[in-house]
Amino acid sequence: MATPAQWVAGARPRTLPAALAPVLVGTGAAAALGGFRLVPALLALLVALALQVAVNYANDHSDGKRGTDADRVGPMRLVGSGAASARSVLVAALLAFAVAAGAGLVLAALSSWWLVAVGAVCIAAAWTYTGGPLPYGYRALGEVFVFVFFGLVAVAGTTFVQTGRVEGLALAAAVPIGLLSTALLVVNNLRDVAGDAVVGKRTLAVLLGDRATRLFYVGLLAGAFAVVAAIGVVRPWALLGLLAAPLAVPPSRVVLTGGRGPALIAALQATGLLTLVTGVLLAAGLALSG
Repeated sequence: MATPAQWVAGARPRTLPAALAPVLVGTGAAAALGGFRLVPALLALLVALALQVAVNYANDHSDGKRGTDADRVGPMRLVGSGAASARSVLVAALLAFAVAAGAGLVLAALSSWWLVAVGAVCIAAAWTYTGGPLPYGYRALGEVFVFVFFGLVAVAGTTFVQTGRVEGLALAAAVPIGLLSTALLVVNNLRDVAGDAVVGKRTLAVLLGDRATRLFYVGLLAGAFAVVAAIGVVRPWALLGLLAAPLAVPPSRVVLTGGRGPALIAALQATGLLTLVTGVLLAAGLALSG
């Protein structure tokens, strides 16, 4: 039976910045538009965090059953390591999905019932990343879905539940966060590229190959800060987000110089920190621009 510490590790808390950053930026955009509301913001945060934990457990369950995690370089997986049964990890995933769904229903009641359909799509996307008969994470589509759901949907959705409108500012601010969240997945898949290729998991990193994936990662980081700079033309306070740019240097250096194994684990952690700090600074800049 897995210990509490192993269950916490299985939830992969280091991935939570990808859930926290878009809510912060979406709330900053809402404040810039004069529509900040604390309760919907907190509910959106609960939905995002619960969905992130749910997808982490769901991936652990699905990859463990497929045998993808039999020889991992990265953090321990509960099913793949034998620390927990596939059934117990599935239950944990379903409980986290239930928390997200419950908070989402309250959000829908406070804003718009159309959010029920959006939430259902988000849950379906979270489950089918590695679960179901046609997991898109095994077909080089993970990066597209991460950009859409952790960027556009999460940021614009957070703004919507506070302002009642889908705003251009929120969509623009979603782009850098979506790119940084995508970079998290890219460096994660780069770390696992050899093992994924062996078991037939055709991630984008497997298809692109080692060198192109490394260049793609750095391009995502550069693109994120280029968009922040573009937003700053209209909302100068948004340029605060550029203060996070130096944090991109260490992981970029690791990736570009051919780092592998533990070095890429450190790069993954650094990318998570970069995503969170950029989200905090960009959110603050947007709020100050209101």
